[in-house]
Amino acid sequence: MSEVEDRLRQRVTELLDDGTVDLFIGYAEADAPLKTAVHVVRSTTDADALVWDARCAANLAALLPDLFRRPENAGNEWAPPRVGILAKGCVSRSIVGLIKAHQIPRDALHVVGVGCRGVVDRHHAARLVAPAQLAEAEFLEGDRLRLRATDGTERDVDLADVLLEGCLVCRHPNAVLSDESIGDPVPTSDRPRFADVESFAERPIDERWAAFREEVSRCIRCYACREACPNCYCTECFAEETAPRWIGVTTEPSDLMLFHLGRAFHQAGRCVDCGACVSACPQGIDLRLLTRKVNRDVEALFGGEVGVSLDRPEPLQQFEMTDDEGFLTEP
Repeated sequence: MSEVEDRLRQRVTELLDDGTVDLFIGYAEADAPLKTAVHVVRSTTDADALVWDARCAANLAALLPDLFRRPENAGNEWAPPRVGILAKGCVSRSIVGLIKAHQIPRDALHVVGVGCRGVVDRHHAARLVAPAQLAEAEFLEGDRLRLRATDGTERDVDLADVLLEGCLVCRHPNAVLSDESIGDPVPTSDRPRFADVESFAERPIDERWAAFREEVSRCIRCYACREACPNCYCTECFAEETAPRWIGVTTEPSDLMLFHLGRAFHQAGRCVDCGACVSACPQGIDLRLLTRKVNRDVEALFGGEVGVSLDRPEPLQQFEMTDDEGFLTEP
């Protein structure tokens, strides 16, 4: 057990004991290699199952809107629960966005910040042992990872080589909003944030369209990306509306492309590039390229990163007379 993990368990026990929170949201072990499960701690005995390491990919903020949504026919005595949550940088930024979108109340939250050194891309790790399947993974000294395949072979890799792409360019590895923090701060990456988007944009448009169509053709419409995303808090998704019906519910190419294009545009000015959608996708589809393209354009046109401060309006939540309006006539 790491020092941070040990301190986390102790602190959550204290928060529950003294009544600061009614429940705490964190991570626990899962059956599959390189995965953790969301863990809701409601008693001090549950706190012993909490873990924190490079497998913790889920964006825990995705659970918050439902927790704070007032039940139908709730009486006047209903009050929102007091919720504690473990927040790495991207989770804290999502929390900021949800507060500013009036989806969750700040005063009912107790945010425990933690520095994040990156999350393993389990799809990439699995490809390293293909055609066999990944059976087990073990963290080694010196930031190394040992991958064991179902055929008995083993492969040791540097942890940095199997991290999610978004983690490699993350500018906010530490919580931007917290009531307290555990562990030491993590250094910020100085790598170019949108190099992949710019490289893709240099390709001919026909080639880009073909690449996009090929990528989303693997989609099975399981909506795991939607369920993992803290920004998909609508009670009814546009993909399932029937009045009007925006798109079909099939896996035909047109329906697949419209779903992913529509979802990407809904992330404009809200996505924090946490990579939860990529980690959740059973098909290993690169869902980040679209959302990062939209995010880059939002930042270029309107300025400011998403979810970095409660005191500053989000890029698409304010209007300035000097804003570039060229996209209205030249999309």
